Order: sequence, then C-alpha cells, then structure tokens
Amino acid sequence: MKYRYLGNSGFKVSELTYGNWLTHAMQVDEAAALATVHAALDGGITSFDTADVYANQAAEVVLGKALAGVRREGIELFTKCYWPVAERGANDTGLSRKHIMESINGSLKRMNVEYVDLYQAHRFDYETPLEETMQAFADIVRQGKALYIGVSEWRAEQIAAGAALAKQMGFQLISNQPQYSMLWRVIEAEVIPTSESLGVSQIVWSPMAQGILSGKYLPGQPVPSDSRAADEKAGSFIREKLNDDLLSRVAQLAPLAEECGATMAQFALAWVLRNPNVSSAIVGASKPEQITSNLKALEIVIPDEIAAKAEAILQPVAVFDPAETKSPPARLV
Repeated sequence: MKYRYLGNSGFKVSELTYGNWLTHAMQVDEAAALATVHAALDGGITSFDTADVYANQAAEVVLGKALAGVRREGIELFTKCYWPVAERGANDTGLSRKHIMESINGSLKRMNVEYVDLYQAHRFDYETPLEETMQAFADIVRQGKALYIGVSEWRAEQIAAGAALAKQMGFQLISNQPQYSMLWRVIEAEVIPTSESLGVSQIVWSPMAQGILSGKYLPGQPVPSDSRAADEKAGSFIREKLNDDLLSRVAQLAPLAEECGATMAQFALAWVLRNPNVSSAIVGASKPEQITSNLKALEIVIPDEIAAKAEAILQPVAVFDPAETKSPPARLV
C-alpha cells in the first residue's frame, strides 16, 4: 500500500480508502460486509470512510463490527455529519452545534471507538452561522473525539471561509471529499486550486462514476442483473445517467486501459490518483474480489499521452461546471 499526506498535516492515508456508502446494511448482508472489509485490510487498505446517514446510522454499526479487534492506531477512520438521521426531528440535521455534538457522540458509540481520525461536514449548511459550525469542530478536536476536520462537497469559497475560521480557532481544515472521476471534473477549475493554496487535499468519491467507467454497462444493452444500476432503490441515480453516446465513449477507453495493463476500473482509479491534490480515492465493494482487483490500480502508471486521449474521448460527455458542486439551500426535515 502507498500512502499520501492529507492536506498540510502530518496525517497519512492509504491511497485507496474503503467506503461503505450504499453497501453495508443496504445492498449486502452483514457477512458479506465483513468479508469485504477484511479483504481491504488484507490488501493493505487502512483508511475507512462512512457517515451517520448511510443506511440511517446502521452502516456505522456494521463497519464498527467489521473493524473490531483491529489495532485502532493502525487504521484511519473517517465519518461525517449533516444529513437528516434518526427520527429526522428539527435538530437531527445540519451543522448546528447541537447536531454536531450529538452526531459525533452517536458515531463513536455506534462504531465502538473513542475517537475518529477525520470528522467531516457532509455538506455546507446555509442555515447555521459558519462560526458556530467551526467552533463546534474546534471543541471536538480539543476533546479528542476527532483528530482532524474535513468537509465534503463544499465549494471553493466555502472551503476558504472555513479554513480561515479554523486557523483563527487553532485547528486545521485539511480535507474535502468531493465526487471526482473522468466523467465528473467539476472540482478542477476552482476547488482544487483553492485547496492547494490552503493546504487542503481531496479524498474523492465515485472515482469510477458509480461503476459506469468500469465498462460493465454497454450501449444498447440492459444493465447487468448483478450491477448497482439494477438495484431498484440504489440504482435509480445511475440509470438516469446512462445513454448510448456516453456508454459508447466509455467503451473506447478499453484499448487505452489495456495498453496500461489495466482493467477499465483500475484505469479509472489510477486516473484520479494522477492528480497531486488527491490524497485518496474511495472504493466500495459488495464482493471481496472487487477490492482485490481495485488494489491493482496502485500499480498502474498512465502516461500523459494516454491520459490525454482518454480525456479527449470523454470531454463531450464529462461535466466541468463548478456550479454543479451544491449543498441543499435549506435543511431537509
């Protein structure tokens, strides 16, 4: 396993992070979830990402069980808060001091740990003063409940404002967790330059564009029955993106991946890790062999000329607009 520093800190994370969004307590049973986590550990992955909203808090419980018995100091554990959870009452959402403090305590209890390595604001909260949010994070760090603080899907100006307040309050904002892939490049124009200037780096989710870049979805063909897109609940947001033009262009990446000695999924992972502001790419899995295959992406080197060809193929269907990074305008209750 290879490691990279997270932001301007001394904290290192594995280049691949295991994430349990849409899988644990949803798509796979507990035995399968434990098997995939153990495959990640066996392959050298030490960074694990979850959130209280995943399966409405149940995913944290499963991850805690899967990591039970693992030396706590030997792993990097991330979780998040913002989205409505539990009974979805008036204060069960957002980044108010009340919700943040209750959320961190709940996450620690569910995962049966004394602290998390990275605690993240899952979205920006327009209804809570940023000063209140950052003060709550500062107190959590001082209490030892989280070692570092990050955000997820914040825009460049929001990251800058949060980093400035964090500095005033005596701690660092070190990371952002955005969506990023060859098909979703909205962070490149503003978020990454701002982050680089502030000592913030990215832990990216959906580096395979919800599996689209794996090549499993073919133009003119029904989605595979065992794919995420086939899942009635979890697959709706994937199916709405699928069209023959996009899938035909993705299929053209196959010979480029082969030239690099990679599967298309490994090629997609290796591409996001080419960006020096990306510290880690999040991968999920429903089967241990998927994790084993993903790990081989760390051995792949994509030459500049091949990366340029891939980007040119996908350019007409890729999304670049920074405005696509959005937070809800109001809390969802």
